Amino acid sequence: MSRPLVVLLTLCCLTATVPSTAVGSPPADSSSPSPLTPADAPTIVGVYPNPVAEDDAGEFVVLDVPEAANLSAYRVCDDEGCLRPARDASGRLVLTAAPDRVRPPADTPVVAATGDLSLANGGERLRLVAGDTATATLRYEDAPEAEVYRRDGATDEWSWRPLGATDYPVVRSGPANVTAFTLPDAPGVVTGALAGADDRLYLAGYTFSSSRVADELLAAHRRGVEVRVLVEGGPVGGLSRAQARVLDRLVGAGVPVRVVDGPSARYDYHHSKYAVVDDRALVLTENWKPSGTGGNSSRGWGAVVHDERTADSLAGTFRGDFSWRAARNWSAFAGGRSFQSTVPSDATYPARFAPETVRAERVRLLVAPDNAEAGVRSLLRNATESVDVVQVGLGGPNGPFARELLAAAERGVDVRVLLSGAWYVREENRALADRLNGRADREGLPLTVRLADPNGAFEKVHAKGAVVDDRHVVVGSLNWNPHAARENREVALLLSGDAVAGYYGRVFTSDWQGDGASGGAERVPVGALVALLVGVLVVLAVARRFEFER
Repeated sequence: MSRPLVVLLTLCCLTATVPSTAVGSPPADSSSPSPLTPADAPTIVGVYPNPVAEDDAGEFVVLDVPEAANLSAYRVCDDEGCLRPARDASGRLVLTAAPDRVRPPADTPVVAATGDLSLANGGERLRLVAGDTATATLRYEDAPEAEVYRRDGATDEWSWRPLGATDYPVVRSGPANVTAFTLPDAPGVVTGALAGADDRLYLAGYTFSSSRVADELLAAHRRGVEVRVLVEGGPVGGLSRAQARVLDRLVGAGVPVRVVDGPSARYDYHHSKYAVVDDRALVLTENWKPSGTGGNSSRGWGAVVHDERTADSLAGTFRGDFSWRAARNWSAFAGGRSFQSTVPSDATYPARFAPETVRAERVRLLVAPDNAEAGVRSLLRNATESVDVVQVGLGGPNGPFARELLAAAERGVDVRVLLSGAWYVREENRALADRLNGRADREGLPLTVRLADPNGAFEKVHAKGAVVDDRHVVVGSLNWNPHAARENREVALLLSGDAVAGYYGRVFTSDWQGDGASGGAERVPVGALVALLVGVLVVLAVARRFEFER
């Protein structure tokens, strides 16, 4: 089953704890041990009604069971049947009648159950029953395939999440040395970092067609380094012939390569762009292709963090994604497929910004959809002086990141936003710049939005970064729109310190002041703007997610 281009929101019903509520079915079981009071009873915290497997094999219910609770006193029932745990257990657990068919969420033990309970894909009301009393109920509707309906313990909100979706916390470390660099200025930093691998080299990407990068992976493999590659299996526009050749070459030499694809995929796109090299983490805004890491096109940001904790945490993210069942071996995936013909970028640009090794006082590793949106929004919410943002786009004026930028400007923070002027987002971004700048003019807000004019320094903006209060830097794969933050696998760094912020701040200011940079004052006629906005509404949900790049 291919993943849809437009994500449909699923409406889910209220869940509530209902103490001391009698139910007519199933009948009471007087032989059961007495349960605890409802306040101390197990609770239903998740349900998985619609597995990918035939006949929905592998359905399960997730329970939170206090240590003092007697799990054997309870049953999970619908209007037609019940499941009874086959043994006592406590903590968070998966209850299922088919334990051999279940692949549970990470680190969640499976408890077998007896009975007959078939979870309806179209909706169901479940009850946690002790004797003839329902201590809790859960109702859901329209279960998406391969997703778990679960409660967020921090907010008590319920939502559908892909089976196996991770819940990584923000990883904090530092101080650490950071090699800060930009593209297209310093592509040699990328290959140089990879060339230094002695023990492990894990590369994660959206697309990968760089023969220069492949050369370094192969050389590392020949040195005995553990090399692994993970890429997206369904990038927008399809897989290129150049990428197929590169991946075939790696696999032919014995390098394990996997692609994320299929109905078991936990995220819409594996969009992250990073590498773990021994005890260093290389995090990029750019794809592993000539236009990105090859330095032949895009303005991008990158950072090599020399920090073992950050590298180990990122390696854990890689291993989790690489080992998930949606990660398919390249050779099996590629068999019988056709690939797209592309023309690689081959332009050259001046090296205006040399890489620098600077000190970061703090390093925070952000991962989407787990924590990146909250981390970036919290940074913006706490800005007091300035926010400089460079992005392909903002996901519209009402997106969560655009709202945070407006709120910062309303507090008096000086906000500058530099957006891409590439053909595939130019009209959308120009309309957004006009709208936000118009509001800033009317309300006297210190906010300015521009479309980048590279003026020979690069071809187009593809960076995804920010400098906040001249102290904090965000750099990584995260596009600032809701879909990227909530539906994609993304990786970003939040680096704090005067030196590291100063480096990226100088790059931003230079690009901001580029000759011919287009401010929102460049107005579009009203009639044309109306037509444009109508077209944007039609394609926006899809176009924001795309990365058009040679």
